[in-house]
Amino acid sequence: MNPICFDLEGPLSPQDNAYDLMKLIPNGDQIFEVISRYDDLLTMEDREGYEPGDTLSLIVPFLLLHDISEADIAASAASATLNDGAFEIIASLRSNGWEVFCITTTYEQYACHITKKLGIERNNVACTKFGLDGLKNMLCKDDTTLLEQAEMEILDVKDDDSAIKQRLDYFFWKLLPDTRFGQAIRQVKPVGGRRKVAALVDFSKRTKIALSLWVAVGDSITDFRMLKEVDTSGGLAIAFNANQYALPYATMSLASINIGDLMPVLKAWQEGGRNKAEEAVKAAEKTTFKDSNRNNFHWLSGGGDIYHVISLHRRLRRLVREEAGKLG
Repeated sequence: MNPICFDLEGPLSPQDNAYDLMKLIPNGDQIFEVISRYDDLLTMEDREGYEPGDTLSLIVPFLLLHDISEADIAASAASATLNDGAFEIIASLRSNGWEVFCITTTYEQYACHITKKLGIERNNVACTKFGLDGLKNMLCKDDTTLLEQAEMEILDVKDDDSAIKQRLDYFFWKLLPDTRFGQAIRQVKPVGGRRKVAALVDFSKRTKIALSLWVAVGDSITDFRMLKEVDTSGGLAIAFNANQYALPYATMSLASINIGDLMPVLKAWQEGGRNKAEEAVKAAEKTTFKDSNRNNFHWLSGGGDIYHVISLHRRLRRLVREEAGKLG
């Protein structure tokens, strides 16, 4: 059996479910963008106890304030699309002896709907458990006033990293912890960063397959630790339409409008491991047309200047994911 693990949002689906949910509230897209940037800043700071992707817990008070429900998450999932080639590559992998897993930060109501559509078994999915409707009894008037004021302040600092850090540090770690909204935040543990690594290790133990034999596909700041773990273990860590936070930790990368372009490299890995995969990637590098939207492969293991790779991925990421492509 050949195990492969995909992140969901980015590699398999272009949407960002949390971003879409926040768009249901007034100015929610801008609020989410600021909190997402705050997530980047805390991750780069390596804040103790904080994991990339904890954005999904930080937005919970705003979802509660505006009466967003689990039904809204389900509706978002029902309208979500798949990336070109996603359904086909999963089907092809499963029919050729691969076991497919998904480790995603997104909420379980969304993740389970999309992975079911793709044919990935539920017990092969790790995602963020989220009983949103059960948290609604935590609301009280005083906390609501505090949160409404916070929304206005967040919009005031949206273009200033220093101000974002100062204002949101005070709001999330000084004001909110003693409120019921603070209790709600603590109940949600997004599967990002180290929690993605823990989920991968759990899958590895369950299948009794060492990480050196795994392939992992990710694209963002929530994935970099998982990619690093697989790469340093000798496995194949793939950055797909990735950002600057994920690319430095990958073994190789692909920038494309179709994730099905990965299949020849995965076949090479299946036949001869990392050496064969490297040969396939380097051969593809020589034949790709400049400014192509397909088959932009790069072998990243060993380091080197990846500025041009980041620039290429940024273009394809925005092309495939549109607004969600600008998030960390």
